[in-house]
Amino acid sequence: MTTSTGTTTGATAFTSGSINVSGLGNGTDFNSLIDGLIKAESVTKNQMTNWKASWQLKVEGFQYLNTKLLALKTTLGGMDTVNEFLTKTVTSSSESSVSATANSDAIIGSHSVVVGQLAQNDILTTASGVSGLSSVVTSAVTNLTFSYAGQSYTISNIGAGSSLTGLVNSINNNAVTKDKVRATTIYDGTSYHLQLYGMDQGAGNQVVISNTGSLVFGAASFQNTQNAQSSMVKVDGYPVGSANWISRNTNSVSDVIPGVSLTLKQANSNASIQIGITTDTDSIKTNIKKFVSAVNDVRNTINSLTKVSNSSGDAKGSLLTGNYGVQIISTQLKDVVTDLGLGFTMFNSSTGQGDYYSALSQLGITTDADQGSSTYGKLILDEAKLDEALAKDSDGVSKLFAADYDGESDSADFSYLGLIKGRTKAGSYDVKIITSAAGISSATIGGVPAGIDGWKVTALTGNAAGLVVQLDNHAANSTYTGKVDVKLGKNGEMVEKLAELTNSTSGPLSILKENYGDIMRGIDDKIAREERRLVNLKDTLKAKYARLDKLLNTLTNTQSQLSNTITQLMKS
Repeated sequence: MTTSTGTTTGATAFTSGSINVSGLGNGTDFNSLIDGLIKAESVTKNQMTNWKASWQLKVEGFQYLNTKLLALKTTLGGMDTVNEFLTKTVTSSSESSVSATANSDAIIGSHSVVVGQLAQNDILTTASGVSGLSSVVTSAVTNLTFSYAGQSYTISNIGAGSSLTGLVNSINNNAVTKDKVRATTIYDGTSYHLQLYGMDQGAGNQVVISNTGSLVFGAASFQNTQNAQSSMVKVDGYPVGSANWISRNTNSVSDVIPGVSLTLKQANSNASIQIGITTDTDSIKTNIKKFVSAVNDVRNTINSLTKVSNSSGDAKGSLLTGNYGVQIISTQLKDVVTDLGLGFTMFNSSTGQGDYYSALSQLGITTDADQGSSTYGKLILDEAKLDEALAKDSDGVSKLFAADYDGESDSADFSYLGLIKGRTKAGSYDVKIITSAAGISSATIGGVPAGIDGWKVTALTGNAAGLVVQLDNHAANSTYTGKVDVKLGKNGEMVEKLAELTNSTSGPLSILKENYGDIMRGIDDKIAREERRLVNLKDTLKAKYARLDKLLNTLTNTQSQLSNTITQLMKS
């Protein structure tokens, strides 16, 4: 192990810039000792690493909850207007003659429809033809001039030697006229003829050829094979008289029966077709169940993130138990569900004013408060109570869910005229209007002075800003008071609240995520400082134990020399 000079080979090596204390000559494993010391000194770093991981899990919990909130917003956003939420079903006694659809404005009932004639567009076809599509139809560069709906148009510079197909393309590719007329060809078994279609239906949309230039088809060759005409209908016996009809330029008639769009398919002036309109309550129930399910999905998520379990008498919190941001979200969403609808008022049976349904609880939607129930904390639906409400006032039920800033006045003296969506807030506003001999002398909306323009009054500030009412009673020197309700259904209210809560800048989850990010960045700085300390400590320990190893080797060599000397002395 030793040499005559007293040095040890293969024990400790000192090299420039590095220290190796593994496999020491004295048998001590200093590397394991150093690793053990560093491990003991790493407790703080490990605690901070675990601490950071716990904050990261909370951020992931926020992100998961945010995803659920956005999903709820998307679901409710698809049915936050009455037209989306309330379905009216329309039947026709002859679908082959007249079909119809209805929106939420349609009044339940039936109507009779008589179709005198269908609307059609103008079609011109040439009497003469050519033998093939490639047959030349122009002898020189030429123009085609025609009128459509009384307006004159010219297609210029049709090339000399153009074929029938080339002529069709010249007409159809003209930027000015392509939405007026459309060219095509028709084959009669012997010859190909040119056809021109007027693009719009209605009696006034006629095509008249005035000049064909050097085309082989002269102006006189174009024959009216179908005359432009308007549709003619009678609805509920109006107009009276065999010669009188309601006329429209298309076969889609949507402005005769309120909320109903008719599609005319077949004319028969002697037939009265019955159109029936009913409310599709099954569709409304489906939408209400979708609301309940979607809200419960978020409640389940919040519950799983915040619940406290009690196993063997030991209470244990979940990932976000006690988190104030999640508590804010949960409380605000619950308030939307339990509070009266914005702009809705409880029905007053003595005055007959108010809304039959102004809260979801009236429809059988409540929160299960039974802690022993499997649905504890969730919304539950009493379908029998809902069915009763739908039978009584299906429109009112739909409005409670899907009114979209619908304004209503409770006064016979003034009416709601409009609002600025995005500025006017939903709610109930007191209105007071005072008149003089000159007209309106002063007015307030929501207790705040309002702007006056003739007989119109506009809220200028506050939550009512942009709300416009019109005074219908023009009596002088009078005072008129009442209320205007701006209704926002629960779907729309929830969508607006969710937009607030999930806002990427000001939403509580976003703020918490940013705050937690700051905390984690602070922890990262501490971990980095601790890692530098451990590296320096390890270097210090390596140097220290390397010196100790050198000393031990020196002592070991000295001991060996003394032992050799004593042995030699004893032999002598």
